[in-house]
Amino acid sequence: MAALAAKIIHISIERDWNDVYAFMAKPENMPLWASGLSSGLTQDGDEWVAPGPLGNARVRFAPPNAFGVVDHLVTLENGVKVHNALRVVPNGNGAEVMFTLLRQPDMSDEQFAGDAEWVAKDLAGLKSILESESDWTHHG
Repeated sequence: MAALAAKIIHISIERDWNDVYAFMAKPENMPLWASGLSSGLTQDGDEWVAPGPLGNARVRFAPPNAFGVVDHLVTLENGVKVHNALRVVPNGNGAEVMFTLLRQPDMSDEQFAGDAEWVAKDLAGLKSILESESDWTHHG
């Protein structure tokens, strides 16, 4: 398969990168900021199940690590797999969160731009949660 077009969407968060990673690495927290998973996640063995407009998606997260990797592989009910590369890296006393959006085959320019806006909006929500709450650990 040829390389897909990609767009890296990032946001700076004024919070220690370890805190940002710890929050993002908990699948239970994803629905709080990732609007595509707002209907919630249910654990099923090593995977998580997310109901959505295209049926139940299965999500497999990267194992806990020291590198800020929060990648997740989404398998749609129709068998299509989408790899979402998500990283948290230190930036001074804060953090950079970067999402690599890959343009899926048969996706129009408008759909790709719309997906990029959606990701940017989700990252802004993440920033808002992590910068406004001094103690978010009560979320799980």
